[in-house]
Order: sequence, then structure tokens, then C-alpha cells
Amino acid sequence: MTDLYEIRANYDRDTIVMYQAYSDAIADPAIRDQKFQAPFSFTRMTWIKPSFFWLMHRSNWGQKSNQNRILAVHIKRAAWEKALSLGVLTSPEKHIHGSGSKWESLFNNAKVHVQWDTERSQKGAPLNHFSIQVGLSRHIITEFVEDWVVKIEDLTTHVQKLNKLRKSGDKNFAKYLPQEKIYPVPQGIGEHLMMTCSEEEKGKKRRR
Repeated sequence: MTDLYEIRANYDRDTIVMYQAYSDAIADPAIRDQKFQAPFSFTRMTWIKPSFFWLMHRSNWGQKSNQNRILAVHIKRAAWEKALSLGVLTSPEKHIHGSGSKWESLFNNAKVHVQWDTERSQKGAPLNHFSIQVGLSRHIITEFVEDWVVKIEDLTTHVQKLNKLRKSGDKNFAKYLPQEKIYPVPQGIGEHLMMTCSEEEKGKKRRR
């Protein structure tokens, strides 16, 4: 069951990629200055997602209104793990929260919300596992903008080309996709989000 709730992402030693879709008004200054700024909102929740296909499904490959610009936001892995540690699920789970009232109290006071959505294929079909999305509240968005973000990449043109390859059934389509693999969640960070630590982290613990 736990493999249903694994994080799959494009990451390296220091950073992990989050995908977001915005309008030109937000994307252009963010790319130009490598920093989110108005009209990006610092007072409402922003959602970050490590699954490329899930965002493609959500934005219809960048064809939805105000979601026509696809950004790859590289953030620090330490920041990502901080977000996970602060996260509260968007719905109660009895084996985690016990009572609904306990979950409600945690949820209402959380700086970070976490939701598991059905992962999608390249055609948008539902798969048999979930994709994580993390909501950063107004209490932590400034930290996200000022300290977490390392690089903001504009993938809009690349996504448009990918979508054409996808629709035509081009055999080279997969070659141009971001390379996502299971993210090694450290011990003690994911249990309250229905994850267990990765085999890699278990191995580290055994070697200590």
C-alpha cells in the first residue's frame, strides 16, 4: 500500500523540481528576475507539484486560461523536506489523526497542506498510484520566494513541442520528458502524510 503514496520527482543532490502553471503576467517577471513578485499573490495558498504529468493534466498541457506558462521551479531539498514535515493532509485519516476534531485543529493551524491526487498518464488517464501536491499558505510563501527557490525555468515552448509529439504518437516523445524517480523521504518526515521512509533511507539507518 505504501508505494501508492511515494513521491516521484526530478531531483539532484541539492534541489528538487516543482511544476507550476501561471499567466504571462506572473511568469514573465518571475523568469526575468528569477523571483516571484506581484501579481503573484503572497496572501493566498500556492500549490507546488513534483509530478510533470499531473501538472500537464491540470493545465491541459499549458492550454488553460491563466495556466499557459509552464514553469519548473527548482527548490532546495532541505526546504522541500521542511514543507513535508509541516504538512497536514487535506482530509482526515483515522490511523493518523484519531478523531476528526484533532485533524480539524491541525489543518486549520497548518502552514502547509498536503493532498494526494490520482497520478495521470501522458494521455491524462488515471493511474493506480497517487501524486503529491503541497500547498504553501500565506504564513510561509514569503520564505518560499525569498529562500527556497534556486532557479525558475520556463518550459512553455518545450511543453508545446512535447504536446505535439504526444498527439502525433511520435516514438521519441518519452526521450524528452523530465526524468522522475522515487524521492528518498527521510525517516520521520513522511509518516504523518501516509508515507514511510524510503529503502535508501532505511539502508542508511541500518548502516549507522
